[in-house]
Amino acid sequence: MDTIKAVFKNKDVMKKIIFTLIAFLVFRAATYIHIPLINPEEITRFFQAQGGFLGIMDAFTGSALSNFSIIALGIGPYITASIIIQLLQMDIVPILKEWSEEGDTGKQKINQLTRYLAIGLAFVQALGMTYGFALTGNAIFDIGVNPTFFTYTYLAIVMTAGTAFLLWLADQITLKGVGNGTSMIIVAGIISGLPGMFASLANQYVLAETANFESYVTFAIVVVLYLLVLVGVTIMQSANRKIPIQYSNRPTSSRLKGRQDSNIPLKINSAGVIPVIFAVTILSLPQTMLNFIPQLQSTTVGLWLGEMFNYQRPLGFAIYATLIIVFTFFYSFVQINPDKISNNLQKQNAYIPGVRPGIETENYISKLLFKITVIGALYLLVVASLPIFVAIIFNLPNYVQVGGTSLLIVVGVAIETTKQIKTDIQGKNYSGFIK
Repeated sequence: MDTIKAVFKNKDVMKKIIFTLIAFLVFRAATYIHIPLINPEEITRFFQAQGGFLGIMDAFTGSALSNFSIIALGIGPYITASIIIQLLQMDIVPILKEWSEEGDTGKQKINQLTRYLAIGLAFVQALGMTYGFALTGNAIFDIGVNPTFFTYTYLAIVMTAGTAFLLWLADQITLKGVGNGTSMIIVAGIISGLPGMFASLANQYVLAETANFESYVTFAIVVVLYLLVLVGVTIMQSANRKIPIQYSNRPTSSRLKGRQDSNIPLKINSAGVIPVIFAVTILSLPQTMLNFIPQLQSTTVGLWLGEMFNYQRPLGFAIYATLIIVFTFFYSFVQINPDKISNNLQKQNAYIPGVRPGIETENYISKLLFKITVIGALYLLVVASLPIFVAIIFNLPNYVQVGGTSLLIVVGVAIETTKQIKTDIQGKNYSGFIK
């Protein structure tokens, strides 16, 4: 409550919050602006029958994809470009590694390259998606339009411009609003779908004419389970393991011991939500291809792909779980480099008590990170699997998601935004104290 009161008293923070809310309204309005020459009703009917990767992307864009609006791609191409550039910095492309070590100048170059790559990916993705919808056999184009290659190119340019607009809007949120603009845009899309999800759930299980005691109990259990998962995810996203460190050039008297305590916090889930997105993407690519080319569904190859890459099937779920665990370990060690941490500690004349500097410190951090990542991987697997098992147990429709990728993103961004708001408030208080 003290933090909330401080927010309302701080004019600068309030201006940032109001600007962010206005940006959300602009984003939400753009989701209803359909691209030209398209029959949106056919697109909506197509998405109502789909799930998997397309369903997740639709949730990230605030239903802009199912509406096939000018921002149908969202900022997904930028996220993909960021991951590609980050992986290429690992001694794969020397010039990128050099840029990453040049400070702010190198960071600016990497950001510019990431945006160029995002625009290119957006155009390719828009072109493939538009042509893919046409292959489904649905009448997605308005009557009187004879689509050609130039028609698909024109629509791809419009959708690419929508992605570029979202990137500009995200930059404005970062500069003038609260938190990281890219993350806030994703959260805005996800949160905008939550009221509709609970309203549809209530209409089906509580307000419907066929509602009975069993449906009331199902509705109550789903809501309580959603809240419990929300609390659990919040705790796990904030959890970390602190590695105590000491500095050899600082006094260690008992009187100053409390002030000299320092540590390196390692998050339990240092990989974030990226492993789940990777796993869903890989599994959903064959499924998306089958959806866009219905002729393959009844063939032997189509049946095999549907069994192997459907995470609601036993074999598909085993592959899904394996991919999440593997990507969690891979991305955790990409995010946290034990060798780099060890070298930084040596440069600062710091050490871990009981551990020798150098290779022993690196091995100690690597072993500890491995143990933590085991917990983080199992946690991600549980959260990612909850929507699948809850839907099977309670026979829930596709639009109800208890847990999953969306909840991980919303909670993670909410925690970081809260920390930034507190920092802004404290900065203002300290400034006033100095004056």
